[in-house]
Amino acid sequence: MIVVKLGGSLYNTAELKLWLQTLADISLTTPIVIVPGGGPFADQVREAQIFHHFNDATAHHMALIAMKQFGLLMTGLEAQCQPFDAYKPEQALSVWLPDDTLLSEAELSQSWDLTSDSLALWLASKLNAEQLFLVKHVQMNSTSIKQLANNQVIDRCFADLFRAYPLPTQIIHYQSHADFANSIANPHNQTSLSL
Repeated sequence: MIVVKLGGSLYNTAELKLWLQTLADISLTTPIVIVPGGGPFADQVREAQIFHHFNDATAHHMALIAMKQFGLLMTGLEAQCQPFDAYKPEQALSVWLPDDTLLSEAELSQSWDLTSDSLALWLASKLNAEQLFLVKHVQMNSTSIKQLANNQVIDRCFADLFRAYPLPTQIIHYQSHADFANSIANPHNQTSLSL
């Protein structure tokens, strides 16, 4: 099994549907769990927090719901993509819809320092996934987690979680969907992130 985080920045791109189609094809031989970013739904949470001045814990809770909304959108775009169910390990392609149980996870900071990137790593570790792929709109200019966090490519909490869960992780450009199957088939050719 692999975990693929589809960043919220894909919301306004034609590539979102292409990624879902690509993942549906790959899932015929490799089970895939998608972690959705927050997209414009999370942007609305940020705007609401600025306007109404509520605390980060509330914003974090709302951002989880934003991820869930984007995830539900994905299930509406790709028929093979079903909501993730831990009791149905035979699912080929599923999308994780975060729920309130995450709020009781002490290792997960309830702030903007922890985003869907870290949640994807956390989930991948819990599912014993073989690899984690973060699909992003930005070009990767480094494999250093510290540098990527400094450049705001990944969130600030990712490094600490990676120390606890050093899962092979790769950042994939959002326009590389056509090459993704080859990346999975040839893991020795991949450049994983490192501390």
